[in-house]
Amino acid sequence: MNSENLQTKWGQFISLVIVFFFWGFVGSANDILIPVFKKVFTLSQVQSQLVAWAFYAAYFVGSLIFFLVSLKSDVLQKFGYKKTLSTGLIISAIGSFLFVPAATMESFPFFLTALFTVGLGFSIQQIVANPLAIKMGSPATGAHRLTLAGGVNSFGTTLGAILLGIALFGMGDNKKTTLSLEDIKLPFIILGLTFILVAIFMYFSKIEDPAKQEEAKIDTGAANFSVFDYPQLYLGMLGIFIYVGTEVTIISNLPALLHTKDFGGILEDAISPFIALYWGSLMIGRWNGGVNVFNTSNLVNTALKFIVPALAFGVIIGANVFAAHDVSGFYIYPFWILLFIGVSFLGGKNAGKTLMLFAISGIVMMAAGLITSDTELAKFFFISGGLFLSIMWPSIFDLAIAGLGKNTGKASSFLIMMILGGGVIPLVQGAICDLDLTNPAGIFGISYTHFSYIVPLLGFAYLAFYGFYCPKILKKQGVYHLEGESAGH
Repeated sequence: MNSENLQTKWGQFISLVIVFFFWGFVGSANDILIPVFKKVFTLSQVQSQLVAWAFYAAYFVGSLIFFLVSLKSDVLQKFGYKKTLSTGLIISAIGSFLFVPAATMESFPFFLTALFTVGLGFSIQQIVANPLAIKMGSPATGAHRLTLAGGVNSFGTTLGAILLGIALFGMGDNKKTTLSLEDIKLPFIILGLTFILVAIFMYFSKIEDPAKQEEAKIDTGAANFSVFDYPQLYLGMLGIFIYVGTEVTIISNLPALLHTKDFGGILEDAISPFIALYWGSLMIGRWNGGVNVFNTSNLVNTALKFIVPALAFGVIIGANVFAAHDVSGFYIYPFWILLFIGVSFLGGKNAGKTLMLFAISGIVMMAAGLITSDTELAKFFFISGGLFLSIMWPSIFDLAIAGLGKNTGKASSFLIMMILGGGVIPLVQGAICDLDLTNPAGIFGISYTHFSYIVPLLGFAYLAFYGFYCPKILKKQGVYHLEGESAGH
């Protein structure tokens, strides 16, 4: 680790990353709830995707409200980072407790309201925690801290699916295949109480608010900011929208795919290992990107690029074995991990090249999953989308804000709002899945649920275009912003 990293306030940073863990934990828990709600409330696939819609729409609404309020008063400067972060945690706690009356009333709209409330609190936490992590030390090492935080976030998504699966269905000989809505209450009561405890911990922690700073006077950038003055920004906003939507839709609709006869008719109680493998794939990618945090020789760095993903895969297998899941079929997955490692070496630290190569890889994986006749392989091709999405967020973000000067802060707010894609794109794929209800013969010899993975394929195609085209835009503007750090959202 270089000397600049020694300036990082590690004690405070370690306290902060607890929040990143919760984002991941609850995000993957949604993927357990989707098939459960679909069965209990007799929903169509597109209706079940309203779970993702409620959660990610809250990010958009919360970010928009925060942005509008900040136009009149700087919330973070006025109330402080810790108080604002604790407030977000309390809001998420309220949302968790709302699961109790929702289960009592057996109301799907009430459940969506509860999820929206949890997401609303998360949007505030996201707005606070990301810049706070960057400011906990030297600006030069800010991206490194986000890399580590992203790895913790992915660890939360991996464990969330497994632990909620255990809480709802049990494990081993005590495992049950049916679920009552009453079973949902206790896990979310515990989650709500945990949010409150973390809020109290954050409020009284030694985390320091960054020093108040006046806005830097930078000559670059338009006097009256307009998104449409910067093609790298508005194309990047669409990139974030599609990136988050693609990341969410692959896994949100996977339970429906695995439930089809062609893919083994896997039931709700057996879905959590696959959800854990998908989110674990993002963990593998982000841990691999975190290797660049350390100042090591080329030989050691290369070795770590293989060792760290192996350790991350071991965590996934170990967590599933602990939960008494049969993961014998997962041992073929290192093939995809090796492909990912190879592409990561080709991309290096060039943001545009990295984004383009990983997106092209995603296109290949989705296409292979669509055309292969072996469904055992097909599901792993689809799940591997998580590997190739894992380090796209910083590449898109870096390209989108390059050359914006004093307008960088405003641009960042608009980019965060585009997380809304996580609620919209799964609805599109879910609507395609539902065509099986009226067209059981399917299309091109496969079910519409299987064919629906054309949606993430098209998402990867746009991201490949953006990675290829955006550097050309920047070059015309005289901006040579090619280096990007491997962090993760």
